[in-house]
Amino acid sequence: MNVVEGTGLIIAEPHWQMLLTDEMEIETAGEYWRTVTNEMRERNLLAPANRHAIQRLIIAYVIYDRSSRIVAEQGAVTKPRRGNEKAIARLSPHFTAMREAASDAATLEAELGLAPRRRAAAAKVEKKARAARASDEFLGKAAR
Repeated sequence: MNVVEGTGLIIAEPHWQMLLTDEMEIETAGEYWRTVTNEMRERNLLAPANRHAIQRLIIAYVIYDRSSRIVAEQGAVTKPRRGNEKAIARLSPHFTAMREAASDAATLEAELGLAPRRRAAAAKVEKKARAARASDEFLGKAAR
């Protein structure tokens, strides 16, 4: 397992060769992993408990990329089979997989605090110092 530099062994990168067979996809998964974990580390959101969720996010990205390549080549609709008069054009299963992967990725990005709308909610909370008031002297320790 590779460890993202600077994470202090917080989270190890999965063995993509066990999950993916295409060399290009393995390399891409590694790049996505580094991008996501570096962003989470910089925002103090990276924790060992997030490892599998991040792995699922990266797999969703890879499946989306794979499906979108096929849809770009073959189209979103499959043509009916020749010689079968009952055959009809249908939505490509690759297009469906692409949409599902996009939906899964969006959900995981929100859970991990990566989606732009969710960044503020996932950010580390800063404690504000209590402002001193003139009445504090008279109320004593009970008010503090």
